[in-house]
Amino acid sequence: MSRDDRPDRDGRRTVPRVFGGGALIGTLGGLIGLGGAEFRLPLLMGAFGFSGLEAVILNKAVSLVVVATALPFRARTVPLAEVAAHWPIILDLLAGSLAGAWIGAGWAVRLKSQTLHRVIVVLLVAIAGVLALWHDTAAHDPLLHGWVQMVAGAGSGFAIGIFASLLGVAGGELLIPTLVVLFGLDIKLAGSLSLAISLPTMLAGFARYSQDRSFAVLGRNRRFVLVMSVGSVAGTLIGGQLLGLVPDAVLLPLLAVILLVSAYKIWRHEDAAPA
Repeated sequence: MSRDDRPDRDGRRTVPRVFGGGALIGTLGGLIGLGGAEFRLPLLMGAFGFSGLEAVILNKAVSLVVVATALPFRARTVPLAEVAAHWPIILDLLAGSLAGAWIGAGWAVRLKSQTLHRVIVVLLVAIAGVLALWHDTAAHDPLLHGWVQMVAGAGSGFAIGIFASLLGVAGGELLIPTLVVLFGLDIKLAGSLSLAISLPTMLAGFARYSQDRSFAVLGRNRRFVLVMSVGSVAGTLIGGQLLGLVPDAVLLPLLAVILLVSAYKIWRHEDAAPA
């Protein structure tokens, strides 16, 4: 076993724990059609003891694997040709999200640890609010039309790109409602378009993180990333098979509560840390 791949001193990052944690989070994400990165981040900081920035970078690496595999997996339900046919929407959101991802990653590497932790807490609470309130996933008429819609799409993409980089997530929890409400897409198509937008957005944030010395956390934890990625993909597939067994009216508020509890624990941990 190489020096970089050794588990941490207290044995929290053993293969079964890492794989099991990834699978559990992937299953939760799969149940709501997401990659689960929003739940993986508190796990990385709490159960596995990574600092805020390390957890964000590791989360983004695992999320990249999950997103890259999820789009072809969904091709049976939503053909890639149908996704490509909506290229104007994809480019509109990407116009903002790529810039937002680069800027968000730049902020993350410059923020003090305590400040980053508090930003993470606020964003987790915001996601919890979206999950608790987001029940209507049916297609509707677009909220806006024409150039106003395009400007709103680019602006939304910019905000989502910042959010995704700061948490190391794909941003689907915000992209999907945006596609449904702003562009009037049905939920299945919105999910696939979300993945097509998320992948280049995450790569932009990843490129910015690679310029910071904190990026070395990936080299020190190669096996951890590999095992958690495999577990996350497996869990996402399982969650996708279970999709629909638990009503959204029960599942989404329950997951929102999990995020609120995680945010509270991160906040308490930061307050308890020595100044």
